[in-house]
Amino acid sequence: MARSRRPWHVPLLVGRLLFVLFGLWVVGLAAIGVWSRRNAAGHADAIIVLGAAQYGGRPSPVLRSRLDHALTLWKDRRAPRIVLTGGRRTGDLISEAAAGRRYLMRRGVSASAILLEPDGRTSLASMRAAAALLNKSRGRGSKPRVLLVSDPFHMLRLSVLARLHGLTPMSSPTRTSPISGKRAVLEYMVRESLAIPADVTAVLLRRSR
Repeated sequence: MARSRRPWHVPLLVGRLLFVLFGLWVVGLAAIGVWSRRNAAGHADAIIVLGAAQYGGRPSPVLRSRLDHALTLWKDRRAPRIVLTGGRRTGDLISEAAAGRRYLMRRGVSASAILLEPDGRTSLASMRAAAALLNKSRGRGSKPRVLLVSDPFHMLRLSVLARLHGLTPMSSPTRTSPISGKRAVLEYMVRESLAIPADVTAVLLRRSR
């Protein structure tokens, strides 16, 4: 009789594991929602702008909304420097970061106030490279404070990645992005809920090598 009951333990354990994973996923979605509404006060050492598409050197509406928000923060003297991230996609002649620099300089930001990270093609790669730039200029033993600029649903993942790379993050999402509307936001939140554990795992695996 004992042998015949053992196989039933396997689906029971699998069911419990799936239930726990589903619960963690729901908690993750809720956390993404909470972070999307945060807007930090105070000053920082730099503003980090996450890249988005550009077309022939012209920022897309998504990238433009992020750049405009970073410009407002810089003009308000919330931080002395702006770090622009984003590499080149297939067919691009310049990087997203370079397109952002051109856009901001035309609006009065000096070249000396802009740092470029022109190679990252993902949020993880961009944050890793941006942190390396800032940590190098700041020196050892200190954690640069950064204002993170992107779409609201992106804030939790960026905050986690910033901390993992030695930065002290402060959320400052743009509220004018065309992809942050009610119709699209749930889709992006679901994507973020899957991307966060994937990126954290990638960072931990990289460190273990």
